[in-house]
Parts: sequence; C-alpha cells; structure tokens
Amino acid sequence: MFGLNGQQRFFVCDQPADMRKGFDGLSGLVTNYMGGALTSGDAFIFLGKRLDRLKILVWEPTGFMLYYKRLESGTFHLPKGQGASIHLSYSEFCLLIEGLEVQVTRRRKRFGSS
Repeated sequence: MFGLNGQQRFFVCDQPADMRKGFDGLSGLVTNYMGGALTSGDAFIFLGKRLDRLKILVWEPTGFMLYYKRLESGTFHLPKGQGASIHLSYSEFCLLIEGLEVQVTRRRKRFGSS
C-alpha cells in the first residue's frame, strides 16, 4: 500500500544526511548509525544539511519506498532528542512534514493506550 499512517513508528536521524544518498546509502545509515530494523515497516526520516530537504525511507511488503520533500521557502526544524534517532508520534511527524516546529514533550497516558 502506498502511504504513511499512524500505525507506523517514525524515527528522525539526529544528524544531517547527504541528500544525494538513495536507497542503499540511507539503508546503511539506518542499520549502522540509527540501529533500526530496515524491514520493520518503520519510517526513517533524514534531513539535509540546509534543513530544506527531507527524505523518508520505508519498507513496504514489496520493497522500499523513498519519499522526498523540498520546501520552497523556510526550513524543517530538527526536533531535540537523545540518541542517534528521535522517535516521533504520527501527529509530530505531520507537523514536521508541514515545516512546523516539533517539540517532543512528555506524553500523557490516554484512555486505551499503553
């Protein structure tokens, strides 16, 4: 299926990535730097050095998908976090994609969530 949804986990690489990297280069960053599992279905997000470009690498049942977005003006905001990757919720991911500032804060427990 084509698309990203709230059932996936989203991880942002904490260091700028070379936007010339494709499937293999970004896969190497996921396994060697971020410590992620490539075929988990998680979305791995990479920002360029100038913070105006973003790539998302996702495994789908038939292979990898690579999403690419370039802002015409302004920049993406790299959220603060600990470790090589920063975990985002789906709503935080949507804010990031729109070019809005994402602040990862303490999440309160909601009914029916664990």
